[in-house]
Amino acid sequence: MRYPPGHKEEVRARLVKAASHALRRDGLEGISIPALMKKAGLTHGGFYAHFAGKDEVVAAAVRAAADETAARVFGGGAVGEPRAAPIARVLGAYCSSEHAQRPGEGCVVAALGAEGRRTTGPVKKAFAYAARGLVQLVERSLQASPPLDASPASSSTDGPMSARRTDSPTVSDEALDVAVRMVGAVVLARLVDDDVLRDRLLAIGRLPPAPPTIP
Repeated sequence: MRYPPGHKEEVRARLVKAASHALRRDGLEGISIPALMKKAGLTHGGFYAHFAGKDEVVAAAVRAAADETAARVFGGGAVGEPRAAPIARVLGAYCSSEHAQRPGEGCVVAALGAEGRRTTGPVKKAFAYAARGLVQLVERSLQASPPLDASPASSSTDGPMSARRTDSPTVSDEALDVAVRMVGAVVLARLVDDDVLRDRLLAIGRLPPAPPTIP
């Protein structure tokens, strides 16, 4: 049977999308190759026409989930793209009740970060892509936001802002602080069994970054 041009690419994209949702909802062991193929209307054996093995589809799904969050939360097309929404909008979307209650459609770092550290090979590289991309997107969102303190003292290259930089020239300590707080808020909000505490955790995650302290 001859398929129209682009059929194979379309099927692969459908499989990655289904896997991306399944792994965030059910965990890394929640991906079933027969179930994925059934969703795409294909037999189990047809999987290997698209992927060399389960690790390949999981790695592709992790990357796809990261790019989805980049587009939905940060306003960019993918992790590697430079566009980003202001940080207040990002925090409002990320640390929302909707995100906390729908992990299958949310950030793969918050959903699977603890599991990702135990992976190897291409899957581990995909999680590294997602985690590094997240903090870089937070940095871009901070840069796209109005300055918290526009005074000359806060903008000096010898002031506190320069002291907060990390050894990476593209990610500041401020961005790392925001990323840790927002991911932690969502992870804890999903674990607690108290609605009031959950809402408080998410509210903490939505707090804007503190302005630099002027000595």
